[in-house]
Amino acid sequence: MEQRLSTKEDYRQRVNIVIEYINNHLDAVIDLEKLAEISNFSKWHFQRMMKAYLGEPVGAYIMRVRVETAAKLLRYTEIPVSDISYQVGYDVPSSLSKAFRLFYNISPNEYRNNKNYTIMKSLQVNENLNLKAPKMLTLAPKQAIYLKLTGEYQTLDFCGAWSKLWQYVKDNKLFSAGIEHIAIYHDDPKVTEAGKLRTDICLVLPKKAEPKGEIGVKTIEGGKYAMFLYQGSYDNLGAVYDTIYAKWLPESGEQLRNYHCFEKYINNPEDTTPEKLKTEIYVPIE
Repeated sequence: MEQRLSTKEDYRQRVNIVIEYINNHLDAVIDLEKLAEISNFSKWHFQRMMKAYLGEPVGAYIMRVRVETAAKLLRYTEIPVSDISYQVGYDVPSSLSKAFRLFYNISPNEYRNNKNYTIMKSLQVNENLNLKAPKMLTLAPKQAIYLKLTGEYQTLDFCGAWSKLWQYVKDNKLFSAGIEHIAIYHDDPKVTEAGKLRTDICLVLPKKAEPKGEIGVKTIEGGKYAMFLYQGSYDNLGAVYDTIYAKWLPESGEQLRNYHCFEKYINNPEDTTPEKLKTEIYVPIE
């Protein structure tokens, strides 16, 4: 128990350092890589860790704090809107106006002039999924062929990518037992623009492979992993990650390793109903 509490306190301390930095630099460009550095969280896990503790992505948190700070200044000071924009990190008043209207459905000037207008954001409660305790595994490095896709996750052609990878396997006579379907997601869709999200679609191959054209070869790092088995629709995977990062990790006493998570798909979504889909989520730990 002492180890668990110590781990939770350590995580909270690091999160607090980031929050204080954000709060003290609202008038500046806030770089997420800089935040990851000062938090001492691995860059692979920083955004998910912050979301787990903040209840929202760190980018959304920064935007919300900026807009809420602007609202206070608009209501309780006479500072010009243009100056407020600069103080909360917007280069031009129109950028603040756009963000402010998005949050409160009213412009900054309208809000300043309407003292009876009340603004309040409703709480967003993340879906809470009950996950079974993970299996603690030590994996050997995995060789994989992969295709790198970019774009919104829900619109990616997963089937087309895996078809190309399987054609490569057939053409190069690499079929064998033990081939695994794996996806590596490099970005958080709530932080990165949809068009810039990066995904590696992978086939793990026991036989040696060589890169060819758009198909690359990479090593998925071995080591210790906590493996969570999730059964259900892929639509809920975001909530699964929230549960892992917000609940299991701080209470487990485990420390994240400087590597990304990956998912292994056990059955085929083309002939399996969503509620019966099985996904293994591998979280790298020290």
